[in-house]
Amino acid sequence: MLAPFAFFALFALCAAKAEARQTTAAPPSRTAEEFASGRLKTYALRLRPGQDLRQELEKFAKERKLQAGLIVTAVGSLTKAGLRFADQSGATQFEGEFEIVSLVGTLSPDGPHLHISISDKTGRTIGGHLVEGCKVYTTVELVIGEIEGVRFTREQDAESGYKELRVTRRGARRSRR
Repeated sequence: MLAPFAFFALFALCAAKAEARQTTAAPPSRTAEEFASGRLKTYALRLRPGQDLRQELEKFAKERKLQAGLIVTAVGSLTKAGLRFADQSGATQFEGEFEIVSLVGTLSPDGPHLHISISDKTGRTIGGHLVEGCKVYTTVELVIGEIEGVRFTREQDAESGYKELRVTRRGARRSRR
């Protein structure tokens, strides 16, 4: 005999599946089509004590000529950290032992756009743009992906005022803006 909660959960799941079958999806937007891609090629690597996290990511992307790279996952620790906070022109430097809580972003021939969150020994967590000066403490274990058939570029955006991500299919010509 099903407990009342289990029965309710099963009923809700069946109702959601039925509703999903009845709903027709809107056609994808142009932006969504640009993100459609082939396979994800992955690389696993480990950084060692004293290496600069950002410099090593840039070097890795350049050596492998990554066209549409991304950080799949990262864990590790730092003894020094350089972060640029939102709406700030310069970086803030930190020293101590920090755990990498999160590392996300893209790697392109035009350079990376990476955000990192780190926590100190009390669990206090901060995050911002990853800049040079983040030195590995014990290790950083990374899984990096590359989307096949896609190219990431960074182009000046009139609305934001920054160089923003542009996603195109590899082999497609860049439009002049």
